[in-house]
Amino acid sequence: MHAIVIDDSRAMRLILRRILGQLGFDVVEAEDGQAALNVLEGMEQKPDLALVDWNMPNMNGLEFVTAARDNPQLREMTLVMVTTESEQSQIVRALAAGAHEYVIKPFTSGAMVEKLALLGLVPSGASL
Repeated sequence: MHAIVIDDSRAMRLILRRILGQLGFDVVEAEDGQAALNVLEGMEQKPDLALVDWNMPNMNGLEFVTAARDNPQLREMTLVMVTTESEQSQIVRALAAGAHEYVIKPFTSGAMVEKLALLGLVPSGASL
C-alpha cells in the first residue's frame, strides 16, 4: 500500500509517516496541496491513501481534495482530512468535496488506525 502525507508541518508529516510506516505503507510527503499534485503527477503508481491537512499555504487541503476528485487519475485515492478544523460546517464541506473521512488534531495513533480500518485500508483490529 502507498500513501502521501500532505501537511505544512514537518513534525506532523513525521508523526503520520511513522504511523503509516508501522502499518506497512510506503509513504511520500508534500508540504502543501500544490506540491502534492506535483509529486503525484510524477508517480507511476498513485497512492491508495492521502492524509491531508486543511490549513496550508499555496493550496489548502480542501482545494487539494477538490483537485484530486476532478483528476481521473486520482479519483480512486482515499482522502482523509487530518486537521484542527473541528466545526461541523467544515467537516461537512470536506466530505461534500470528496474526502472519505475526517480526523481532528490532536489524535492518537489508535484513533488513526481505527479510521483507516473503517476505510478498509488496514486489517480490522490492527494496532501499533
